[in-house]
Amino acid sequence: MITERYNLSIGRIREIRTEQSVCEPFRAYFAKVAEFIVLLDETYKSVANGRLRAMNLNELKEMNRRLYEDVLEENYEKSYANPAYAVASMKEAGYDERYGQIFSFLYTEIRGLIPYVFEQDLEVITLFYELFIEIYDQLALAEEDLPEAEALRDTVYWFESDNCDILVPKKLNEQLDPACDFARKIIEECDLNDPKYLYYFGDYISDNELGLQKLFAKMPDAEIESLASVYTEGYRIGFVNGNKDLSKKEVAEVRFPLGLEKMVRASLPLFAKMGLKVTMRRAGTLSLNRKGAYRIGYHGTSANRQYDFDHKEDEALYYDKDFVNRRIDVLKNAFEGSKSLANHHAGPAVIETFGDVPFDPESKAEALKLNEKQQKLAVSYAEESGRLTNEYIIGEERSFTIISFPCPGIGKDFEEIFKETVKVNTLDYKRYEHMQQILIDTLDRAKFVHVLGKGKNHTDITVALYDLKDPATETIFENCVADVNIPVGEVFTSPKLTGTNGVLHVTQVYLDGLKYVDLSVTLKDGRVADYSCANFDTEEENKKYFKDNVLYHHDFLPLGEFAIGTNTTAYKMAITYDIQDRLDILIAEKTGPHFALGDTCYSYDEDLVTYNPDGKKIVARDNEITLNRKTDPKKAYFHCHTDITIPYDELASITAIGQDGAETVIIEDGLFVLEGLEELNRPLLALRN
Repeated sequence: MITERYNLSIGRIREIRTEQSVCEPFRAYFAKVAEFIVLLDETYKSVANGRLRAMNLNELKEMNRRLYEDVLEENYEKSYANPAYAVASMKEAGYDERYGQIFSFLYTEIRGLIPYVFEQDLEVITLFYELFIEIYDQLALAEEDLPEAEALRDTVYWFESDNCDILVPKKLNEQLDPACDFARKIIEECDLNDPKYLYYFGDYISDNELGLQKLFAKMPDAEIESLASVYTEGYRIGFVNGNKDLSKKEVAEVRFPLGLEKMVRASLPLFAKMGLKVTMRRAGTLSLNRKGAYRIGYHGTSANRQYDFDHKEDEALYYDKDFVNRRIDVLKNAFEGSKSLANHHAGPAVIETFGDVPFDPESKAEALKLNEKQQKLAVSYAEESGRLTNEYIIGEERSFTIISFPCPGIGKDFEEIFKETVKVNTLDYKRYEHMQQILIDTLDRAKFVHVLGKGKNHTDITVALYDLKDPATETIFENCVADVNIPVGEVFTSPKLTGTNGVLHVTQVYLDGLKYVDLSVTLKDGRVADYSCANFDTEEENKKYFKDNVLYHHDFLPLGEFAIGTNTTAYKMAITYDIQDRLDILIAEKTGPHFALGDTCYSYDEDLVTYNPDGKKIVARDNEITLNRKTDPKKAYFHCHTDITIPYDELASITAIGQDGAETVIIEDGLFVLEGLEELNRPLLALRN
């Protein structure tokens, strides 16, 4: 049945390419998109009949180029995937600009089918081809006046609502069920020394993926196995340090950027030794399963980050209360249908890359954006879906690990930086554990910590700390070495909100791949009270940028974490190679004090008892907001956590203020001053000489 529907759809779409049933500028749009769908059909057949695997490397590169060329930066200005171009084409012809937004949305959804073509998912592909035909027919069959743009929007709305129960469970199954093995089969079965396999995934393949594959192809197996061991051992130790029983779990979710498949392959038997099978979820490509411009799952490099940014809120076209309620019901039913798999899910094991040229987005008026009401619904959905996820993938039983490596986009020193990053990722955690304990012993005697910036950095913030009741057996800060967050090291806590006041400022920072210039956040009793940046010309645009991408549409966020990073070796690497703006937050957060807006590091784990290596119980796990979990859980969590780091060279001082008001300086003029921390200063002093 689905094959018959697919064939009928393709036959009809082939006809649309040359039909004259609609007037311009609609005719040009439908002909263009229909031509792209025919290209998808040709690709589908190449995968199905085995021709894809018979192609040589140049043929595969050409196929990949044809699939993605329309959204590459050099072509995007005149692509219907660009909402500015699509809207302009409608307005110039005297039509409602909303047609342009809808058509740009539709083309982007069709483009999101590329991975489904490689996975041979006829059901999803056919659904969207039929939507394309339905919208075309609404215009082509209109006897007199064209249908209003709102009528086309209604078509999209009911399509997304009706098919939610197909698309949501499919994506959840990729996360939970090892039987969804599309990516794993490629990794296990292909010759990973031959870059051809990269083109079997269906993602855009850039110099980053090819460069990583080439590096690993010439890397000794023993070195690859060592990296895989660091990665998987961090995962295992996360369960040990978190006092969680890994033996109860059966599945780990591996997330990775393409190009690192040899490391992923080497990790599979190590996970198996822990009793874990592996799932690999592809990053979402349809509006229903994307998370803004952020990619969760395995993925290639973005073909165009501006394209991703332009469409990060495409759900605005159909988002309302009824839709959100339906989506929650579908998600709950999907979890219930996979309850055993979810309960035995151990959590994600994540590999990330860093180093691409920083992205400074353009905010386009034509792009779809959630209105204020929709933003509140998005917050509500995040809260409820987070609660469901925690209920089925049991929060207090799961863990994670994250490790990061540079990609070739970092520049000519890529291989050198990669080697230095490996060193950073494998530093002796025992030495850091000892030095960080010296920091913690000082901080445990403090009531407040005062952080002061210098030069152009205007940070002046006082952080209130947990009231320690039994210093002999309890501690405020966690001694974090190399388990869930690789590399070492930091000490962190959940601060008290009441009494935490001041301004957090950074001259430039990248958060989740987005650039922020002159970012300033004012905290009052630990809550974001004001914020600004200087990315755009107007205050309104700057505030919206921050609210959309840091506050995630919440009216405020609390300060969920305060930490002091100790990895001065990573900082020296960043300065030496001039890659401060290229570092992954995973590494950057270890190169100075950092402040996380959102949930604490212990969300859903507050009642779990864990200890530092010195045997002291970590007690600062809650704050005034997370305590709501005991009476009204919906008011306890925000389901986001964004770290903002102040680099050592922008620090005037970090001072611990005792219960009696006595001050103990921890960092002064960017250097650690406590006795026993001299080793941390060596990389910093080397930069000054």
